Amino acid sequence: MDIIEMTRELGKAIQADDRYIAYMLAKQANDEDEQLQNLISAFNLKRVELQMEIGKPDKDNEKITELNEIIKSTYQKIMANPKMVAYEAAKTGIDELVSQINTIISMSTNGMNPDEIDVNTASCTGSCSTCGGCG
Repeated sequence: MDIIEMTRELGKAIQADDRYIAYMLAKQANDEDEQLQNLISAFNLKRVELQMEIGKPDKDNEKITELNEIIKSTYQKIMANPKMVAYEAAKTGIDELVSQINTIISMSTNGMNPDEIDVNTASCTGSCSTCGGCG
């Protein structure tokens, strides 16, 4: 089996992982929650409105303050939604899995023994410019 085939197998394993399944179910629940989607749409519209107001040469500071408050309030409602809370937790789980996989790949390509890489303590971002070294 070549490396591309092994990577495809890794992709299948990721999709069979409980963290991936939880993420996809949480994403679907968010997508199907009409109230949550309306809040997200309202939030995005107010952000655009705020950006347009800030970009005006004769900006209205009161309107900017009002829009900022609406955006903040709407964001708090979005993040307090139980489905969004579940989504954020599931997203954290899948992000951690992907980070661990990336750590193994990055450190392996830097010469470390893949069997000796501790993904729970390693914090490789994949960018050598922010790194203290792989060894």
